[in-house]
This record gives sequence, structure tokens and C-alpha cells, in this order.
Amino acid sequence: MQIRPNRVKRKLAAGEVACTVCGITAADDVESFGPNDFDGIWIEGEHAAAEPAEISNLTRACDIWGMTSVVRVNRNDQNLIYRTMDCGAQGIVVPKVNTKAEALNVVEGGKFGPIGKRGMFSGRQGYGVSDYVSVANDEILLIVLIEDIVAVENLEEILTVDHIDVFFVAPADLASSMGHTSEMNHPEAVAVREKAMKLIVDSGRTAGALATTDSATALVDMGVRFLLTPAQSWLAAGAADFLKKAKGSK
Repeated sequence: MQIRPNRVKRKLAAGEVACTVCGITAADDVESFGPNDFDGIWIEGEHAAAEPAEISNLTRACDIWGMTSVVRVNRNDQNLIYRTMDCGAQGIVVPKVNTKAEALNVVEGGKFGPIGKRGMFSGRQGYGVSDYVSVANDEILLIVLIEDIVAVENLEEILTVDHIDVFFVAPADLASSMGHTSEMNHPEAVAVREKAMKLIVDSGRTAGALATTDSATALVDMGVRFLLTPAQSWLAAGAADFLKKAKGSK
């Protein structure tokens, strides 16, 4: 038995765009979404959608289709980071990483030694993989959220931290930290967001962003290679189109 390949991580390493979706909260729904050929599923563990006990089944459903399970945890805690990986997560998203020291903490929790300090246990991704501890570091995806103006101010230093795969610029929280709550597309917030993504790309690191069907092309043209899109936007668009046609029929 060999370790499962991390589809998102390998695509990014090859210079390709990786597409993930959020808002799918049940294992059966993750599995049914598999044939759509997305690279990963963003499992929401910060804003209460996924409880810890559900992570094993959600990640297992991702495994069936070779999609990367990307779990957002609710704090930058080393024990929480590697416990979530022990439950089967192939990727970890850590919120509110505002300094270089906080970024280093993510790496220490997410990688086995000598790179980090991950506890010596394989969890479900290691079942049957005799050399798991030796190869796991190559398949774990680490993502930090740049979601505060303080993080943007410290971004050059944060970008010097090795072993972080994606620096994801989160629009809503970033705008809120600038005084534009519920206005993530305020011109000032957009300017800061785009400046941050440009800095990430120009530094040779991978930028991540929230994308919609309308914005995906422009983001890729900017150099963003990790895209997250909410399933709810597709449901809303499809529902509106269906109702329009149904109510317009005679």
C-alpha cells in the first residue's frame, strides 16, 4: 500500500490551477460530487459545518474519488492541526495567520520531523503504508489564510516561511479588518486584496482566492492558482434559472 497522492498539491507543484469547492457538508454529497472532477473539497471546520467526529467520513468520501480533503480548522494550534490530519485530512487551512511566527507554527504542527513537530501517529491516511512517516510530509497540503490587514502588512515576512503551499487571501475578513464589514468589494478592500495576491505571485509562492464562475478567469490571469468556489452560488443560479423558466411556461 502506498500513500494516497495529494491531487491539489501535485497540481500546484506542476504549475497548474487547482479547483476546490466548499459548502458540501455531508459525506454522501461529497461522494456524489466526485464525478464532477474537481481537485478538492474544502471541509469547513471553523464555522461549525463539520464537527470533529465527521471528519473521518468526509475525508473518506474524498478519497473514493481521489479528491484532496482540505479541512479548515478553527485555530492555529499544533495539536489540532495534526489531530485533524490523523482523522484523514490531506490538507489543512489555518485562519488568521498574521505573522511569520504564526506561519512557522502551522508548519511545525503540520509536518513530521525534522521539518516540524507533528505527533508520531499516522491516522487513517497511513493505514497499510509502512513508510508513512517518511513520505507524509510530501503529500500534506498546508494553507494559511491572509485575512487581516495586519497579515498584509507582514506579508513579505510571512512569505519567507517554507513548506506552506498556499497563501489564501480571504476577502470578507480582510475587508472587515479594514473597517469595511460586509463590503468585501469596497474599492479600498479590493485594492489591498489584489496587491496582496500580486505580492504572493511575484514572490514565487502560490496565491489562493475565493472565486465565482464570473471571476475565475480574471483570478487565473492574475496568477492565482488555488481557487475556492462556493457550491451555494451554483445552487442559487440554477434555482433562479429553473424558477424563471418554470414560471414563464404556460
